Amino acid sequence: MTKDHGPSIKNDEKYEALREEGMSKTKAARIANTPNSGKKGGKAEEYTERTKQDLYNKAKEVGIKGRSNMTKQELINALRNS
Repeated sequence: MTKDHGPSIKNDEKYEALREEGMSKTKAARIANTPNSGKKGGKAEEYTERTKQDLYNKAKEVGIKGRSNMTKQELINALRNS
């Protein structure tokens, strides 16, 4: 049975799976709280094809700090490494 991690974790099952894989609490929470985090299909647009505003919004969604001062390339790098 999946443990309830409280209101700060939106997808407890995904969070636990990520923690078991060795991810940090912060990174696991960020991924588990992202809408559609469990969906697959490879239909997402490449980061390089997105606008800076789209990248900023995605960075905000996953909780990347300092995003308002980042260039498009810095946003891409931060998203890829989050």
